[in-house]
Amino acid sequence: MTLKVENIKVAYGMIEALHGVSFAVADKSVVGLIGSNGAGKTTALKAISGLLPLSGGRITLDGRDINGLAPEAIVKLGIVHVPEGRRIFPRMTVRENLDLGAFTRHRDATVERDLGWVYELFPVLKEREEQLAGTLSGGQQQMLAMGRALMSKPRLLMLDEPSMGLSPIMQDKIFDLAREINASGTTLLLVEQNARAALELATHAYVLDTGAIALDGKGSELAHDERVRKAYLGEE
Repeated sequence: MTLKVENIKVAYGMIEALHGVSFAVADKSVVGLIGSNGAGKTTALKAISGLLPLSGGRITLDGRDINGLAPEAIVKLGIVHVPEGRRIFPRMTVRENLDLGAFTRHRDATVERDLGWVYELFPVLKEREEQLAGTLSGGQQQMLAMGRALMSKPRLLMLDEPSMGLSPIMQDKIFDLAREINASGTTLLLVEQNARAALELATHAYVLDTGAIALDGKGSELAHDERVRKAYLGEE
């Protein structure tokens, strides 16, 4: 699986949010997008998942142009987006939320097998499967959002600010789970305000600055880049 974002432009009305952004996501890798608020990170994910139209450029999956496809068609191709703010269904149970994650799949033994794997990854979801999702803690809701996405059997899982609003202990837990998901063979594209954690996780990372790629390189290399350390890691 290879995703290529080539010179894409995205506008909100007359305001262009992305100015010719290009990056690639290789199979089974973890790619991080870091940058300040308003840099265009979330916009890039929304463009990939079909939630925002392109005004220029193209996006391909394994060489196939996916520009203009409906979001549900992109999910069927294996690209799944866990949005900022989780967006679970609060008045539905944990189990109902997870079942909705598999809506594009035929209900068979493989769905039940994957549900079992999600419960192994997130045991608290099994413990609370009949509980209304809106009554979960913030960290549990993030686990549910990730578990729901995994139920669609993604080839590429896009995580938008998975640590937002969580305690440091829960943030560490979420990043550990992301590593485990990647180790199982799922490619990850991560947008994260916690640049240090993102660079520790990412095999390759890109720095977005006001709608354009400013830097890119291995996560470990960018973590030691003086410009990144000053701008995003709070170091002098």
